[in-house]
Amino acid sequence: MTRAVGEVSGPVVGFREAFRFWLKLGFISFGGPTGQIAIMHSELVERRRWISESRFLHALNYCMLLPGPEAMQLATYVGWLLHRTAGGLVAGTCFVLPSVFILLGLSYVYVGYGTVPAVAAVFLGLKAAVLAIVISATVRIGRRALRHPFMYLIAAGAFVALFALRVPFPAVIAGAALVGLVGVRGWPHVFVAPAHGAAGGEMLPDGGPAPEHTRPSRARALRVVAISLALWLVPVAILAAWRGAGDVLFREAVFFSKAALVTFGGAYAVLPYVAQQAVETHGWLTAPQMIDGLGLAETTPGPLIMVLQFVGFLAGWNQATDLGLAGPVLGALIATYFTFMPCFAWIFLGAPYVEASRRNALLAGGLAAITAAVVGVVLNLAVWFGMQVITPGGGRIDWFALALGVGALVALQRFRWEIVSVAGAAGALGLLHWLAGTWLA
Repeated sequence: MTRAVGEVSGPVVGFREAFRFWLKLGFISFGGPTGQIAIMHSELVERRRWISESRFLHALNYCMLLPGPEAMQLATYVGWLLHRTAGGLVAGTCFVLPSVFILLGLSYVYVGYGTVPAVAAVFLGLKAAVLAIVISATVRIGRRALRHPFMYLIAAGAFVALFALRVPFPAVIAGAALVGLVGVRGWPHVFVAPAHGAAGGEMLPDGGPAPEHTRPSRARALRVVAISLALWLVPVAILAAWRGAGDVLFREAVFFSKAALVTFGGAYAVLPYVAQQAVETHGWLTAPQMIDGLGLAETTPGPLIMVLQFVGFLAGWNQATDLGLAGPVLGALIATYFTFMPCFAWIFLGAPYVEASRRNALLAGGLAAITAAVVGVVLNLAVWFGMQVITPGGGRIDWFALALGVGALVALQRFRWEIVSVAGAAGALGLLHWLAGTWLA
């Protein structure tokens, strides 16, 4: 089912079909930002062809510059492109919602019963499948984004800066943008937006008139700012009136609002700040519990920054005891709301201006360099993720995870299995492997 949107000539995916996809994505978006971006690229650009390669990379470049989880914001951006504000809200919410309920359940199991080996076994299989998806996506994006030897140098430089030199992620992206802005003046043929890799026929192609809702408007921008401020201030005022400014739930709202503004570079860049404040300043949980929460967040779909929901749950569990089970549940939901609500504001406020800049040669040069750097960023995350899956804890090689990852890569590349099928089979094999080890022990 298709329908026209704005002034785009041609069919655009129907809202119901898009809703089903975004909901499915929320359940299969394992592997942190690398895996999630890889899954979206495979599904949106290559398989479904809802959006062209250059539009996808242009949106990704913008999301990489924002605080917050870039994969969730990329989904919101594409949803907004396809179906206006409602599409963006559905895409972003569905991206996060499954992990909210899964992590709520795992958090309760954790405080009540400790870790669950069977669940960990399933997620081990899923991680191996995501590793294969990441490797496949790194190769595909690299082939299309690195069209000149200088772009290979930018990608290699980004990888070395992150992997070997431990340069902060925002500095790497800012450096690439500066190189592009300077380079496009002298070598415009080098710093051009990458051509899309599809054979035409995308539902949101590169050419043609822009959809009406993607055109910047000062009145629209002011409305977005006013609504976003209201969505932040009203819940904070309600918590202050209900529980008081010294209560843990109010302090959570303020703290996670601050955290949402400093999450440049992904979850690992902000975790030291969160851990220090939550453990040492507020006393919401212990350092070992913080590490356990990170492990739980890594085994659930959705952004890794979901670990903040676990922090909110433990804060409510330990300090909002008068509310019973509602205390930790409210703590978790407050942490999630104030972490992700600003993400929608960044997209709805900035995306129209980003779309308008697609034909600006100077900005295109900066974004082309960022695209090349993103290849290095993805490669760095792929190597890091591979080390976590295949050599967990830096110890011996997990030969089962390695074999499962290779098998998943073959299924994706050689036999063209769908991502859902690969992920489901890998999770089932992970559980069977654990059961076999338990029976033989």
